Amino acid sequence: MLFKNANWLQKTQGPAFVLFAASAAFMTYFCMYAFRKPFAASSYLAFEQENWLVSFKVALVLSQVFGYMLAKFIGVKVISEMHSNQRAKAIILMILGAELSLVLFALLPIGLNIICLFFNGLSLGMIWGVVFSYLEGRRTTEILGAILSITFILSSGVVKTVGRFITNNLGVSELWMPALTGLLFLPLLLLSVVCLNAIPKPDQSDIAARQKRTPMDGKARFNFFKQYWFGITALVLSFLLFTGFRDFLDNFQAELWMALGYGEEPTIFAYAGIRISFIVLIALAMMVLIKNNKTAFLVNHGFILFGTLLLGASTYGFEVGILDAKAWMVLLGAGLYIAYIPYNCFLFDRMIASVGGVANVGFLLYLADSAGYIGSVSILLYRTFSEPELSWLSYFIATSYWICAVASVLVISSLCYFSIILSNKYTSKRALNAKSLAPTH
Repeated sequence: MLFKNANWLQKTQGPAFVLFAASAAFMTYFCMYAFRKPFAASSYLAFEQENWLVSFKVALVLSQVFGYMLAKFIGVKVISEMHSNQRAKAIILMILGAELSLVLFALLPIGLNIICLFFNGLSLGMIWGVVFSYLEGRRTTEILGAILSITFILSSGVVKTVGRFITNNLGVSELWMPALTGLLFLPLLLLSVVCLNAIPKPDQSDIAARQKRTPMDGKARFNFFKQYWFGITALVLSFLLFTGFRDFLDNFQAELWMALGYGEEPTIFAYAGIRISFIVLIALAMMVLIKNNKTAFLVNHGFILFGTLLLGASTYGFEVGILDAKAWMVLLGAGLYIAYIPYNCFLFDRMIASVGGVANVGFLLYLADSAGYIGSVSILLYRTFSEPELSWLSYFIATSYWICAVASVLVISSLCYFSIILSNKYTSKRALNAKSLAPTH
């Protein structure tokens, strides 16, 4: 395969390797968004049906989220057990399945085509875990993960801008726009997967620094969870809130910008995404400087708390008139992603390196992700059926305060729990080392 025998990739962990690996992972996941999010750039008002309980747009979002959520539950087993030689083929097959779903979405009658978004979400829900499995367990995982994580922020806005351009300037219908957007990005995605698959496995120095990562069977998954159940549960529940809020923002950003008076600006998605990405990358890059696994794991909790507080404080600033709409959306987005991204990149990688044992990030990430999309569905369903008359903006403001309060309590609980666990673990380790070095008589 192209690049597979590149000797420099096998030998270096320096800047050249980081640039190659980060670019390959970034572009793979960046292109994935072209198959997932362009539909969210349109409102689909022309396809509304008076006898439906929800709007056509909400029905599409719900359908895709249910598919994505199911993929996360499947991923707890599939990703944690996947071997390295299966990854590239899995990514390509899932992307082609997602594109086929978008083509069928354009071809099938209105109403029936909603189910296509379910299969689109089902096809794409495990790609993050496959991509990150190439990067985990390395001395450079933080910087690789930080660069990859920017796709969460930047990609959605860019592909929505492309989708809006296709409908506004090329005369493509709202139904065909998602499939065409995906098709435009397909060649770049295939090239990116080829490069990604050329990345060598972690070397012995990586394993010594970050713990060896191996596939986990059902027994290994159960034993690891049982040992740290309280802390894992607190983190999973907080991630549930962040995922639900992040997905709500991502799917209905067009409606929020409309309510804020910027709905007619086609570049507004990219405007916010680029600024949020810059703030988040600077904040998260600081994590790369921390070498000690225990310290980094606990500091990750602090970063999540900082993001949560920024989310709540920026919303308050907007309500009292300190921040204008654009500044609020940028700072709120920055706070949300500063809190959200560590779960996907740093937190669980450092956790495994700190506590030891047989584990991989895929298991913990998809355990959290499966719960996270329950939060996504719950927030959307509550908005749709419990308070349908409440405006998107009012609901978004109220929800941001709740997320800030509840998630902060959960993250602090996890921080206290793991501080005690790791303190006891390292105390015991020092005692054993002292005993082994003591002279015998």
